[in-house]
Amino acid sequence: MSEHSNVSQHGNLNRRGFIGAVGAIGALGIVGETADPAFAQGAASPRAAAGTSRPRSRARGFELIEATVADIHDAYRDGRLTCRELVQQYLDRIAAYDQRGPALKAIITVNPRALEVADELDRQYRRSGLTGTLHGIPVILKDNYDTFDMPTTGGNTAMRTSVPPTDAFTVAKMRKAGALILAKANLQEFARGGNSLSSLGGQVLNPYDLTRTPGGSSGGTGAAIAANFAVLGTGSDTGQSVRSPASANSLVGVRCTRGLISRSGVIPASITQDELGPITRTVEDAARLLDVMAGFDPADPVTGYGVGRPPRSYTDRLRRDALHGARIGVMTNLFGTETRHQEVNRVMEDVISTMQAQGATIIRFSLPEYDTLQSIVVTSTWEARTAMDAYFASLGPDAPVHTFDQLVASKTATPEAQAALETEIAIVDGLNNAVYEDHFVNREKLRLAVSAKMAELDIEAILYPLQKVLVSPVGIPQPERNGTLSNGTGFPAVCFPGGFSTPTPAAPIGVPVGAELLGREFDEPLLLSLAYAYEKATKTRKPPRSTPPLAG
Repeated sequence: MSEHSNVSQHGNLNRRGFIGAVGAIGALGIVGETADPAFAQGAASPRAAAGTSRPRSRARGFELIEATVADIHDAYRDGRLTCRELVQQYLDRIAAYDQRGPALKAIITVNPRALEVADELDRQYRRSGLTGTLHGIPVILKDNYDTFDMPTTGGNTAMRTSVPPTDAFTVAKMRKAGALILAKANLQEFARGGNSLSSLGGQVLNPYDLTRTPGGSSGGTGAAIAANFAVLGTGSDTGQSVRSPASANSLVGVRCTRGLISRSGVIPASITQDELGPITRTVEDAARLLDVMAGFDPADPVTGYGVGRPPRSYTDRLRRDALHGARIGVMTNLFGTETRHQEVNRVMEDVISTMQAQGATIIRFSLPEYDTLQSIVVTSTWEARTAMDAYFASLGPDAPVHTFDQLVASKTATPEAQAALETEIAIVDGLNNAVYEDHFVNREKLRLAVSAKMAELDIEAILYPLQKVLVSPVGIPQPERNGTLSNGTGFPAVCFPGGFSTPTPAAPIGVPVGAELLGREFDEPLLLSLAYAYEKATKTRKPPRSTPPLAG
């Protein structure tokens, strides 16, 4: 029986709870078979590994590179494409470019049943047309999202055989909408850091400049979607881990309002700061995936805040003229002033000029409170032990790791991740720690400062670069990121392609630079619409040259 039909029959299985009064991190999903280890580390079918594919005469006239959900659904309707043909083409690209060629190392596991599931989705389509908004759409999940049919590893060798008993809540929703889970993406191990290096998957490379990282921690998803390994991707964002790879790979990344998307069934780092979100090539596809991911989940009670807040459809709210009449603040203390900042600043000034040309009013301002508070609003360090132990308890008796203590004692993580885990586990009774309580107060101070400034200036959104400098070369930590404005307030942010740095031999197109818009709680429709208007006015995104179309 296919994964898709399993979801249809078992969509209401019991959920595992967590975590006390502050929030919840559990899991929801469907029991199923484990993945074949032969498909780990990005291996695909023998045909795909050989760089060839099945005959696809029906796919003539369909352009795979940069294809959107709408493009694919149109091709299904016109008879130019089947789901099997689409999946095979993506498998071919993974085989050609993930462990070979540029060797991006973006993928940890390919779904061994991908073609089987595609066949079932094709049968369903022949019977009744599109069965959901994501019917036949391949998705790559960051490998901290639970999947009942593949390992969920966090990029860690000790977790390589950990197959959760159920899907994450958001994964179950995607499958119900007809999505096909194609693969699990490499990441910064356990999402502790920003370089996307793991003991299981190695170092992910940036497809625009193979000497640089793809950002992180969701860098495997970012590199994979940029390289056209699938249509849609997901990430998690404790600091800026959805938006950093979006910025570094010329993609769209959404960190949602706290309470909009359930975190249950995702390996956690924090009770307070963790959020999930789409990583896509276009704003419209980000909106389509957000339509599916948002929703109330009793296993994550914070999603109660989001009940009644999403529109009927984020996709339907997108407007090409959204910048006309918009009042956008540019937060100047999130820009650098030294030589190393010039490339990013140049791109951002172009973004500002374009928005003005599209009818936006730009108001430049500084928020000194951010400089004072941004380093003292972190809560994850004190919450990690509680969150991680709850996650391991949800995996059941057959899991390879049963407690956070056992994981840390295994010393299997890369040095940076291991150091972070050891810092976290050294804190006892973190939720009652006085410093932790102070940081909660500081988060509220930052929320008030941002809200008051937006009201004072009568602005709808705040614009800034996600990162003040270009994404780092491999081996150098990611500096000067601005993700705290969102993660320290719980306000939503959308990162979108702003432009590229000056081309170099290593980066023939240039290095991508992401611009970010932040708004008030549950203002995702506005932020997405502003980014959509910019995208349609500029068509900034370009695919990387390191992963060109395959012959034939």
